[in-house]
Amino acid sequence: MKIIDLLNSGRGTLSCELFPPKAHQPLADALPIVRETARLRPAFISVTNGAAGSTGGHTLEVAQAAQGEGVPALAHLVCMGAARSAIDQTLDQLQAAGIQNVLALRGDVPPEGPSGQFAHASQLTAHILSRGDFCVGGACYPEGHPESPCMDKDLDYLRHKVDSGCAFLTTQMFFDNNILYNFMFRLLKKGVDVPVVAGIMPVTNARQIGRIVKLSGTSLPARFRAIVDRFQDNPAAMAQAGIAYATDQIIDLVANGVSHIHLYTMNKPMIAGGIMKNLSEIFPCA
Repeated sequence: MKIIDLLNSGRGTLSCELFPPKAHQPLADALPIVRETARLRPAFISVTNGAAGSTGGHTLEVAQAAQGEGVPALAHLVCMGAARSAIDQTLDQLQAAGIQNVLALRGDVPPEGPSGQFAHASQLTAHILSRGDFCVGGACYPEGHPESPCMDKDLDYLRHKVDSGCAFLTTQMFFDNNILYNFMFRLLKKGVDVPVVAGIMPVTNARQIGRIVKLSGTSLPARFRAIVDRFQDNPAAMAQAGIAYATDQIIDLVANGVSHIHLYTMNKPMIAGGIMKNLSEIFPCA
């Protein structure tokens, strides 16, 4: 099933993201996590792809495993540093496996500079659509891409990505819903009206915070910082507080018309399950 059909069905969706093991690590270690996550009945499971092919074929294999459990898979595809032939081979493999959904990503630019035959996700999006009957999604940054000179320019790039065929957008994580509401208003002003899936990360380990801020530049509201300061030395309490904060975010989003939610679960089915249990009447199919 194509994800755009789920998003346009008129019903809310709650999905999950998993990351596969590195290329040199055994796939078998990831399969129980796939099964446990699939049992939660998310709308779809997104499977990441490591930079420069670091996950090897495991992205495809985890995506296949998810679909084998009856859950549509969204396979990430990164173009930075990848040859056209390698991308085409991956697309052929996805098509042969019956995986229709791809998240087109540029990926990080290496220190030595850009490489590969596609410099932008918009170029990759157009190429994927030329290769088969895929549903292509893209990433977006409610606080602006770290490399963009300003938000307005970032939105222009995003509009170009959508014009290239991107059917839906999934946001980078955020911890202040007002940031997303402002972003979506500005999207509409730019004429971008594809479905937006709000990315939520339940922070259940205080050590995650520094890495999150470093990688994404995400701002942390005072209320969130207070929770981390209070519970960071009590892992069980921090996990419970993280689930509660994410649940509260999602309830507010849904109440304000944002009906598609994506959980960055960090391969922790129990965390995703805790949130879904809290939302069992809001997302009854989850």
